[in-house]
Amino acid sequence: MMDDRQVQATIIAIATGIPGGVIDQDVAAGVVQRLGITKRWSKVLPKLYQKSGVLRRSSVLLGPDHLEADLRQSFYQPPTESAPFGPTTAQRMDVYAQHAGPLVTKTSRLAIERSGIEPSSITHLVTVSCTGFVAPGLDHALIQSLGLNGNIQRIHVGFMGCHAMVNGLRVAQAICQSDPKAVVLVGSVELCSIHQQYSEDPEQIVANSLFSDGSAAAIVVPSGQADAMNRVGESWRMVSSLSLKIPDSVDLMTWKIGDHGFEMTLSSQVPKRIEEELRSPIERWLGTHGISSADIGQWVVHPGGPRILDAVEQAIGLEPQRLKPSRDTLANYGNMSSPTIVFIMEEILRSLESQGSSNVDPWWLVLGFGPGLHAEAMLLERVYSET
Repeated sequence: MMDDRQVQATIIAIATGIPGGVIDQDVAAGVVQRLGITKRWSKVLPKLYQKSGVLRRSSVLLGPDHLEADLRQSFYQPPTESAPFGPTTAQRMDVYAQHAGPLVTKTSRLAIERSGIEPSSITHLVTVSCTGFVAPGLDHALIQSLGLNGNIQRIHVGFMGCHAMVNGLRVAQAICQSDPKAVVLVGSVELCSIHQQYSEDPEQIVANSLFSDGSAAAIVVPSGQADAMNRVGESWRMVSSLSLKIPDSVDLMTWKIGDHGFEMTLSSQVPKRIEEELRSPIERWLGTHGISSADIGQWVVHPGGPRILDAVEQAIGLEPQRLKPSRDTLANYGNMSSPTIVFIMEEILRSLESQGSSNVDPWWLVLGFGPGLHAEAMLLERVYSET
């Protein structure tokens, strides 16, 4: 175990949440087919969606599941001469403003309940999101709905993509390192489904097939404070983090604001660059803490898509079973961007519980990729207490 003096922040509770509307992937492919927004690929669209590794996804746009598939949403309509590319960015931001706050509030409330702390004791609030902009923002929604202190210090991590929750946790860690009395709420929410693109670009169709809506939250406190709580259950000491810009890849993953939503570019070259460049920096970083990739008990790898998970397996030399929680999360929830890593953590906990495991596999490695191409990683030490 690592000396507590070197570990200055601990995640004492996590939570996740999704909207009530869930749709099976084959049904979603049929809806997109009938909208006629990808005419060139319409016949093969079901196969393309099937290859995504996603079985079902959630969206704030979906109505009750007893309705016929095409009636469950009205936001996207067949292209017309006056609206060939679907809803405008302003219309999409209106949906974000309506739904993002309530979803992250629900998830954050659950994390607070699991932590056992009082909402009024939270000193810092870190919000994370890249799928929308609104002001007053998510921070104001959380302060008002959760009864947080009006003097709470606020920070927003925006537009950083799928690894942004790692960045949010790193901010929380820095706060705890500078303030031994800090109690930090990190809340992440993404409404990826509001950015469906009317496009014939294969890369855009891949993005359309992957993304989903979701939220996650975490409570982070200084490790000394966490130890004094004598909490039952699991927590994670935040040991170290790594920020890695993968060379010669700046245009392979982009996230741009267009007139009709945020346009995601995901090049087919991304997996190749990850496979080529990931292993050495990861091993060097872990080596500074006296461990290697072979010592990692649980891999929390953001599932940007099946091929990205394959690339991480090849780069690190992992057996496929090691990334099963990531693949299961992708299958059951889709790619929710920044909250997804917390869903994977919960998937691992469910697996450990079903196996009757307690204080095993202390080293967890969180890894995500975002525009740039940039990788963000965090080394966690899981602590489990039964009493």
